[in-house]
Amino acid sequence: MKLINKFIEIWKNSNLTFKIGFIILFLHIIVAITGPFWAPYHYAQMGVGKPLTGMSWAYPFGVDNLGRDVFSRVIHGSHMVISLSLLGTFIGLLIGAFTGLFSAYIGGWVDEIIQRINEALISIPFLVLGLLAILAAGPNLSGEPLLMSLAVAIVYAPRISRISRSAALDVITRDYVLVAKLRGENAFSIIWREILPNTSGTLLVEFAIRAGFAPILIGSFGYLGFGIRPPFPEWGSMINDNRNLIYMSPITVVGPAFALTSLVVSLNLFTEGLARTLGKSNKLID
Repeated sequence: MKLINKFIEIWKNSNLTFKIGFIILFLHIIVAITGPFWAPYHYAQMGVGKPLTGMSWAYPFGVDNLGRDVFSRVIHGSHMVISLSLLGTFIGLLIGAFTGLFSAYIGGWVDEIIQRINEALISIPFLVLGLLAILAAGPNLSGEPLLMSLAVAIVYAPRISRISRSAALDVITRDYVLVAKLRGENAFSIIWREILPNTSGTLLVEFAIRAGFAPILIGSFGYLGFGIRPPFPEWGSMINDNRNLIYMSPITVVGPAFALTSLVVSLNLFTEGLARTLGKSNKLID
């Protein structure tokens, strides 16, 4: 009930950007949850129609070169894209928040080592670091959904760590942290009870903004051939599989591209509105 009341309060105080983003994102979530039950065909079913059939009422996103309904494949793939994006961002948040808060509180040489590692990882471009993580896992794990989430987490963790450290540096000088030290509480207790609750707003916005870009990262893995193993319909892989057919049947590429674009746009509108509502600035994000 408290969460519902809090959401109602945010909704009343939010701007149009937040509301539009939330509505589109809510529709994506509904499709992800219910889609497999009402999609016209199974995602791997071939021969459902004439290959490279254009857009029609029967096949809104056309039929690919193997005779599979692209619309059904997009619907079936939605839950995987959303769940992997959220899971990867959440794991990255756990790792980044812990290392950042711990680094800020302990300070000294521990802080220096953690920050130098973070800077080295941040200096590597997003996509390159993610691909390195996937390649390091080896061919046996290549194409596993969990590996995609872990790659997203590895990309985001050092960046979230830096933001959480900055937020914690402002909190550790407060009186209630000093009182906790005088009571003899250990470092983990102070971080968990005093610092984390008072940096949760920043971390929430950081999670939301990072989650908005995670589908692009996962889609990029799929487009480059490092995504989930076929025939599972990950949107980036679908765009890559059908890109050679774009002149013969453009809708087979436009369909999954539209789904990915609308998800990313809705997440960004939602997170931008959330950041403004909570009084945070997305300028913290590099």
